[in-house]
Amino acid sequence: MSKVEPHAPGSGFSRRAFLKGSSAAAAATALAAGQGLAAEPKKSSLVSGPTTVTLDVNGQKHKVEIEPRTTLLEALRYDLDLTGAKPISVDGSSGGSTVFVDGKPVSANSLLAIECVGKPIQTVESLAGAKLDPVPAAFAHHDASQCGFCTPGFVMAVKAFLAKHPKASEQEIRAGLNGNLCRCGTYANIIPAVADVVKGARNG
Repeated sequence: MSKVEPHAPGSGFSRRAFLKGSSAAAAATALAAGQGLAAEPKKSSLVSGPTTVTLDVNGQKHKVEIEPRTTLLEALRYDLDLTGAKPISVDGSSGGSTVFVDGKPVSANSLLAIECVGKPIQTVESLAGAKLDPVPAAFAHHDASQCGFCTPGFVMAVKAFLAKHPKASEQEIRAGLNGNLCRCGTYANIIPAVADVVKGARNG
């Protein structure tokens, strides 16, 4: 049996040269493809370090200096001294930090303050004034709080719920407020308070 030479004299071909050439071609193709995908790196939009932003809270503009990691709840409580929304749960599952952002109920501890720039923010403090809003008035009338820590979140959740269901039944009220927790167990008073608002009993 004859032995195959890796490089036959006069053939102009060698396996080593072929493999070397193939590798170079593959590398050139990959480089060209990579250049086509990322011809120019994008500028980062990340914010680093304290920055001054303007928050629109309860109809007023407030300039606050915050870290990018500052939550809306922290900005409200520690920068603007609006302590109605409460830090009951980290993930917002208690409903205690409920506020309105752009007209929608959200958990203030689940949003970064910087995300809320340019959006109207409404807290429970906005419901006070010369004439108390019907929802907190009904809560007070029915003694629908014990320690009171969860109450602001409930009040804001009720406002959002009744805006969509102004004629809600008791069963609908119970289902609609299942995202808010009261550790004192004052649900027996909260439900009648909300039903009172539905009837219009606290409007005048």
